[in-house]
Amino acid sequence: MKTICVLVLVIALATSLKSTLRQTPQKLQGELQKSNYGKALLHLLELHSMAGGAVSELVDAIEELDNDLIDGLQLLEFNFQQRTNQHNALVVQLNQQINDAQIDISRSEDVIENLLIPRREQLETRIANLEEYQEINRKNYDEEVLIRQQEHEAFEAQVAELTDATVAVDDALALLQTLSNPSLAQVKKFQNSLKKIEQSIKPRSKMAPFLKALLTLASNQNFSDQGIISQIVNALNEFRNAIVDSINDQTLAEANAVEEYEERLDQLDHEFAEFQRQINAVNVDLTATNNKIDQVTEFLNQRVADLKQYEAELQLENDNYADETQIYNDTKNEFTREQQITEQALALVQSVDFSHIQV
Repeated sequence: MKTICVLVLVIALATSLKSTLRQTPQKLQGELQKSNYGKALLHLLELHSMAGGAVSELVDAIEELDNDLIDGLQLLEFNFQQRTNQHNALVVQLNQQINDAQIDISRSEDVIENLLIPRREQLETRIANLEEYQEINRKNYDEEVLIRQQEHEAFEAQVAELTDATVAVDDALALLQTLSNPSLAQVKKFQNSLKKIEQSIKPRSKMAPFLKALLTLASNQNFSDQGIISQIVNALNEFRNAIVDSINDQTLAEANAVEEYEERLDQLDHEFAEFQRQINAVNVDLTATNNKIDQVTEFLNQRVADLKQYEAELQLENDNYADETQIYNDTKNEFTREQQITEQALALVQSVDFSHIQV
């Protein structure tokens, strides 16, 4: 019963008794009649008076309520201070996390844009250059093969030509050995052999001067003169020796050309392999760079997501704290108002004669 009376007093006094502590009981009664809470208060006061309740009990109850309100207000202040400390610590933590995320994002973007991507472009350019070198290398290789093939064909044709000339000279020498008193047919046959030699020698050949001198000597000669035959034999032998020397020289030159050709091909193959080795090495570096770009990009995306999360958490925390601050202020105001009303009620109970109050 005491508790009910106290609560009614607090509520009623909040609306009608703030500035009426010094009013007369009659005027106070009129004010209380204006509200249901006031009527209820008057009714309870009347019952308390009719029951002969001690005023000291009501005073003790109101004082106990006042103490409870003071304790509640102190607990409210303590809890809110704890919440404020928690809020401030969380705000500091989130701001630090936001700052760290922003730093990580800035550094990651800088690493990707100013280090890794230029490095990748540099490596890709290097690979493209090496592949171009390889292409040029294979082109040179094919050209070397073609030139060597053409030179070898020319060598074989020249050797065949000189071989044919050697056979023709041998035929002419064999024929001259049979000439003592040659018939017209034998002379004609010898001249045909010389024409065969002439046909086997190209005009620009080194053998051409020897052939021209031989033909001049053999033209319109009397083959019965052994001295003339001897001169022709000597000329043919010199011519034959020159042919053999030319064959030997060209054969040696061909062998040297083949050796140089093989060395050149080996060099080109070595260069091609070196280019490939460098391409493989650069590709390893390029793969590592691309992997690093992927890793940093993944880290960057994660930190961007972290930043959004931290900012959202900070906004939510600020909003919640703002709401809790409003609740705290409202609750504190309510506690303060109730405490003031309680103190006014206590003063009223201590000064009013309840036996004169009637509803």
